[in-house]
Amino acid sequence: MHIVSVAFGFVIGLMLGLLGGGGSILTVPIFVYVLGFGAKESIAMSLAVVGATSLVGAAGHWRLGHVKIQVALVFGVIAMLGTYIGTRLATRLTGAEQLAIFALALVVAAGVMLSRRRTDVAHIPAGSPGPSSSSFALIAARALIVGLLTGLVGIGGGFLIVPALVWSGLAMRQATGTSLMAIAMNCAVGFFGYSGQVQIAWVPMALVAAGTIPGVATGTYAMQFISQDALRRVFAVFLFGLAAYMLYTTVPPLL
Repeated sequence: MHIVSVAFGFVIGLMLGLLGGGGSILTVPIFVYVLGFGAKESIAMSLAVVGATSLVGAAGHWRLGHVKIQVALVFGVIAMLGTYIGTRLATRLTGAEQLAIFALALVVAAGVMLSRRRTDVAHIPAGSPGPSSSSFALIAARALIVGLLTGLVGIGGGFLIVPALVWSGLAMRQATGTSLMAIAMNCAVGFFGYSGQVQIAWVPMALVAAGTIPGVATGTYAMQFISQDALRRVFAVFLFGLAAYMLYTTVPPLL
């Protein structure tokens, strides 16, 4: 089981490094369906794993000049407020209800990934100063939604953060690196919000996290060689299937 935990952790990190998101979308189901933990415990541990991994990934992107600190701070602070609200709302939900919401979020994430096109285009210069002031309203709205999702069901929100940053003027690689920094900030608030409510299984969580670190390093390096459009399409199809399975297992008991 230890090897399985590390192996799945590597996959989580790989997705974070390649896409700037998607790690938490895999982490919660892995803790629930593979490692056998309850929903609330899985959400809490997912936040710790994805937060730590995102921080490592952000450091790698920062060394490559892909992180816009100002944008990450603005997005992260607003998202942290949403996360705090989400953790408070989560106390009113059962684990099954949270997993059902999580599954619906997977459908949205898959739809967003399928609708995106390659955005790292020539007219966005590598030295772009980042989004204009008029774009921060979009960033703030997305940040609040991402924070609420993080607090409610443990989703870091990279699938929403990255397109929001791209549409506001960042190149794809800058959006990916900036997203990872914002996710790390967001997950830290979420984890501390849950840590007093559930019992954390520190060893399995540490093993999964240990696998994510080489995974995110590999993904950060490999993103320059892999078609992200093709990867997103394949990942989106996988998410639709995972969402269907989660709804099949969680909705009937709620009816």
